[in-house]
Amino acid sequence: MERRQFLKQAALTAATVASASRIHAAEGATSHSQPIARRTLGKTGEQLSIIGFGGIVVMNEDPGASANIVAEAVDRGINYFDVAPSYGNAQERLGPALAPYRKNCFLACKTDGRMKDDSRADLENSLKLLQTDHLDLYQFHALTKMTDLDKVLGPEGAVETMEAAKKEGKIRYIGFSVHSVETALAAMDRYDFDTVLFPLNWLLVSQANFGMQILNRAREKQMGVLCLKSMAKTVWPAGEKQNHPEPKCWYQPAGFPDEASLGLRWTLGHPITAAIPPGDERYFRLAMDVAQNYKPLKAEEEQTLLAGGKGLEPIFRLGNDV
Repeated sequence: MERRQFLKQAALTAATVASASRIHAAEGATSHSQPIARRTLGKTGEQLSIIGFGGIVVMNEDPGASANIVAEAVDRGINYFDVAPSYGNAQERLGPALAPYRKNCFLACKTDGRMKDDSRADLENSLKLLQTDHLDLYQFHALTKMTDLDKVLGPEGAVETMEAAKKEGKIRYIGFSVHSVETALAAMDRYDFDTVLFPLNWLLVSQANFGMQILNRAREKQMGVLCLKSMAKTVWPAGEKQNHPEPKCWYQPAGFPDEASLGLRWTLGHPITAAIPPGDERYFRLAMDVAQNYKPLKAEEEQTLLAGGKGLEPIFRLGNDV
């Protein structure tokens, strides 16, 4: 199932899995006394929390629950928030929840629009729903196919909206998200982007040779490197694609909590700025715990993690338009 199609279906699902309890590490209760660390966002110089708040966390949640989880995230040191119009009602929930903290947070959003007019409509609507006068980062969403890249950078393409909006003070930086190595490399060669958001995951790298090419090129260009799918594992079995226990994950996440913790630490062990965990609240809380006590993987931990992925089907492959 395509990711965006999945998200549209998930947005219509009223029943979502939520956990009110804190996640505790195997060694005992996690201390929240030390804030989540921050890293530099490439040539922008911005300092972002190493964990980002993905808008899907508040998708389909009631306003009170949304306000509570955003407040907790800010209290624990998260200042990087990312959302998109295709994430159901996430913008509507995130806007008022983030409003009390907006001036101290880095807010990223996306457009599915490929042309100037539809991307401008997305931008103005997002600003309204998110209750802000500007976005810190505006991204082309899911530049998977080369035809998408050709459209956004071509005549009357969405890049014209972004460049105009930057002059208007409505956005500060320009980036893109991508699920294709080939399209990512071409995009970075054709435009001076500030950031790239892409999957960097232990199983994708070890089983599909997917991701490191993007990381290396982005670092050459001093771009901010933002990563997805650190806690992902494999595709859902055929019989579970439509009905599985994680309504906010279109992929099968890594085992909770140990394997998922190792996966996140694997991603954070690379020279990236930040990782966005799954939209499931349990995994997001686990990610905050890991980030507040982050330590690089030991060699034996990495061996254990990689061994658990042998022979599994990765969620993306080189050359696939997915």
